[in-house]
Amino acid sequence: MNRRKGFTLIELLVVIAIIALLMAVLMPALQRVKMQARSVACLSKLKQWGIFFSMYADDYDSRFMQGFTVSNRWVSALGDYYKWDDEFTCCPNALKPWVDEYGVDSGAEGNAGGVGATMAWGYMQAGGWPVQMKGSYGVNGWIVDAPAGNEPHSGGVSWFWRGPNVAGAAYVPLFLEAQRYNGWALETDTPPPFNGERWNDNAQMGRYCLNRHDGFVGCLFLDFSARKVGLKELWTLKWHQGYNEAGPWTAGGGVTSSDWPEWMKNFKDY
Repeated sequence: MNRRKGFTLIELLVVIAIIALLMAVLMPALQRVKMQARSVACLSKLKQWGIFFSMYADDYDSRFMQGFTVSNRWVSALGDYYKWDDEFTCCPNALKPWVDEYGVDSGAEGNAGGVGATMAWGYMQAGGWPVQMKGSYGVNGWIVDAPAGNEPHSGGVSWFWRGPNVAGAAYVPLFLEAQRYNGWALETDTPPPFNGERWNDNAQMGRYCLNRHDGFVGCLFLDFSARKVGLKELWTLKWHQGYNEAGPWTAGGGVTSSDWPEWMKNFKDY
């Protein structure tokens, strides 16, 4: 009698089980690699933004944009440098905006599940903008060169950096991941109660305190270097000229791990 060549049902089931087991083992590793690749891509974008900010300062006598109206904030002031590319204004981990180009709200803003941390601001159409824009980066509002009397915050004239040529520039945030295109962080700002909280005008550090890269955010500094910054580390940076780097939310200020919101407690202390 002729014997048929092939796999038995048992053999097929064993092979399928092995494949399923391998997939279960490999998928988390592949996901980690994918997230790491996005983090690298984010830092690469921020380094390119460093070139844009440097070029702008070179073109305007070592000064940054005025930043006290929508038309002269970075989105518009740097438009000719990044060619109004609304993908380049986004971190690879935060491409989808709160509101799409048709004005439809996603409903994710302020969502306690952390969805808001991975979303972009926009779409927006402001005066002087040739197109609608979205983005998931924001400038440190204290770096602008607003005319005297038109500073966009009550902190005072002396707090603004105004340009890149300052002492300690490597510790001054310039441009980083954010829920809004700008913000004025203070050392007394309380951490957001959950990841992705809608930006709080009374605690604007929360606009940057977003868990987009496993406890870190990408940050471009005033010396045009870029690196990942721990979420708790945000409070230790030199945001403005009068900023206390040993404020109440730093180790020097006496904060402990138990003081942080639950979602931040396991992140690295600084």
